[in-house]
Amino acid sequence: MTRTAQTYAYLRPSAVRRTAEGGSIGLETSGGTTPAGREDHPRFFRGFLTHPQVAAAGLLCVADVAAARYYQPLPPFSLDPVVTGNGDRLRFESFSGCCGVYARFDLLGDGLDGGEIGHGTTNVDVNNPLRDALTRVGAADPLRLEVGRDELAVTTFDGHMVEKKVPLPDRWLRGFAETQVVAPGFDLRAELPAAEAVRFLRSLPRAGARAGASRGALWVVPAGRSLRATSRPVPGAVCLPGPERLAALTRVLRFATGLRIHGPAVRAGSGPVASAWEVALPGARLTLTLSPDAARGFSGEGGVLDALASEESAEDADLVSVLLAWDPAVDIADLAAQSGLTPGRVRAALTRLGTAGRIGYDTAEAAYFHRELPYDTGRAERDNPRLRAARALVAAGAVRLDCEPATVTVDDHIHRVRSAEGRLTCTCRWWAEYRGGRGPCKHALAVRIVRRTAAHRTAATAQDTTDTTDTHGMTDTHGTTDTTGTHGTTETSTGATR
Repeated sequence: MTRTAQTYAYLRPSAVRRTAEGGSIGLETSGGTTPAGREDHPRFFRGFLTHPQVAAAGLLCVADVAAARYYQPLPPFSLDPVVTGNGDRLRFESFSGCCGVYARFDLLGDGLDGGEIGHGTTNVDVNNPLRDALTRVGAADPLRLEVGRDELAVTTFDGHMVEKKVPLPDRWLRGFAETQVVAPGFDLRAELPAAEAVRFLRSLPRAGARAGASRGALWVVPAGRSLRATSRPVPGAVCLPGPERLAALTRVLRFATGLRIHGPAVRAGSGPVASAWEVALPGARLTLTLSPDAARGFSGEGGVLDALASEESAEDADLVSVLLAWDPAVDIADLAAQSGLTPGRVRAALTRLGTAGRIGYDTAEAAYFHRELPYDTGRAERDNPRLRAARALVAAGAVRLDCEPATVTVDDHIHRVRSAEGRLTCTCRWWAEYRGGRGPCKHALAVRIVRRTAAHRTAATAQDTTDTTDTHGMTDTHGTTDTTGTHGTTETSTGATR
């Protein structure tokens, strides 16, 4: 797993401070993007929290996930959560180190009071002293929240600058891209009132005695106002893969007002699938999205590969990106009308933008939202191993389309790629193991790239032929008229002379 150093620079550590006006949670910001462009320390909010303990617990949950690795634990390191201001809410996001759990805490307008919510995305400092202080936040006193500060000039040169250098796995970045591809396939599958939600979540098994041990996937079926466990996937069931990974939700259970579960349709005999578990809170909501298996991170799902391989989606993404406006809910129809693209092409463009961290998906509202992760925007595409391998096969001339099925030659072995029910199948080991469940293999991806390139060339040739024909027809007509006219005039003139 490739890692580079990601540097977070803060003016001072985040902290819970006591002042004459009362308590204040000061979240320090690192470099980020706003409507005004890149800023070193953007400010998104300064006002009061209507439910201080809920906000503290939600922030701690997101920080817990950022510091966790649910599969094959390594020495811990924490990636500072990302915060996005969408004008009407603050979103705090993180990913586990193993890429199998995505956490998002949405602090909604009802949870904030007395301040304007800004627009933009940055990282926020979450350190151990802050975590300890957040656990002691009480409900009695008013509590102010500050995300970023105004007095930058005063603090820039006072020696309190804080820098963190953390290893940043490439898989962590790709995980953000994959979740916004998986989540749009979810529907609301079950909804539990507060008491039943708390009872169910507290009944779940914890992590095994061995570090990193996973109990595999559970299946639950809605039964009245509760959930009933089932030993196998049945129609209407919801998959709970690696139930111990929901342990982070225990921080907010005493404030929960309900539980909503989102996931794809399940058929009898289905394998484990991803799901999203959303806890409703006063003025907020907390969502954990789980990969299909604790040993299977989102970064390898391959849902973005088709969009990345399409040159058309790259051009569409450039067009759609200028129309984004930090909206908390991106309207596909509105983007289609503004861009002149079909809704399908807009969705493909959003998928591609998601690989650069510029688009997320909110299962609670079934809508995309705009954010700008402060990372190298081309990295997810550039470092995807299957996409790199597919392009290498294309460059080597390994793909042949002049036969059915298409073939891809790797060393001395020939893989056959067929079209079946709208997707490509392959004779390789990857297809035999995953049956398309983790995106296309490199051979199918290479065939798709070559086919699209050939289709574009054919379309371009047809357009050139049409243009040439039109131009040629105009020339012939014009030339005939001129020649005839001149000839006629000459003859008449000659006749008159004679």
